[in-house]
Amino acid sequence: MKRFYTLILCFCFSLTFAAKPKHQYVRIKTDMGECIVMLYNETPLHRDNFLKITKKKIYDGTLFHRVIKDFMIQGGDPDSKNAKPGEKLGNGTVGYTVPAEFRDSLFHKKGVLAAARDNNPEKASSGSQFYLVQGKKFTDEQLDNVETNRLKAKIPAYQREVYKTIGGTPHLDRTYTVYGEVVQGIALIDKIAEVSKDENDRPLSDVKMTITVLKRREAKRLEKELLKVSKETVIQENQIAQ
Repeated sequence: MKRFYTLILCFCFSLTFAAKPKHQYVRIKTDMGECIVMLYNETPLHRDNFLKITKKKIYDGTLFHRVIKDFMIQGGDPDSKNAKPGEKLGNGTVGYTVPAEFRDSLFHKKGVLAAARDNNPEKASSGSQFYLVQGKKFTDEQLDNVETNRLKAKIPAYQREVYKTIGGTPHLDRTYTVYGEVVQGIALIDKIAEVSKDENDRPLSDVKMTITVLKRREAKRLEKELLKVSKETVIQENQIAQ
């Protein structure tokens, strides 16, 4: 009987550790700090490509080569690894593009990961270049203007609230693929956005990055932490509402 219960406990224990995290996560590390990005399952082509590029270490040693305060920080140009000071960057490629994956529920709020691209008619994404949104907060009047002059469509009420309270870049919605978001260390975006830069928006002091994929155990631990924080936030909001 003891042996039976021991086997049951071992089985349950193994199931706990065998279960996969709900999402895949990557850590972007720089000399200015680091952040952790959750990749969306709703955009599988971009998710899987980003993981592939990361595992091949193509991003390691590349730069955040284009930085615009209140807009975004861009990186992932493979040519930036050995770039000389002042060299204009942004045209590097890994030789292919990724088909656009626009989703109405995924939008350009502050902290999202999105794909850079050129002006191709299909709006296909660069195979490697990406940006993290800093953006700014918008008023209702400004959002009305974005709807009329840029999107030619209505911004859902819940997204408008996010753009007014958290901020972002709403004029990029439905134009560039959003495929992840920073879940820890969002302050890194603000820090990099403040650096001095040249006329091409390249930082005067290189901001190099290393990107790694979180292992299963670390990802599960992170999801548990995020769930706890989410529950605590809901409790606090309910207490305030009462």
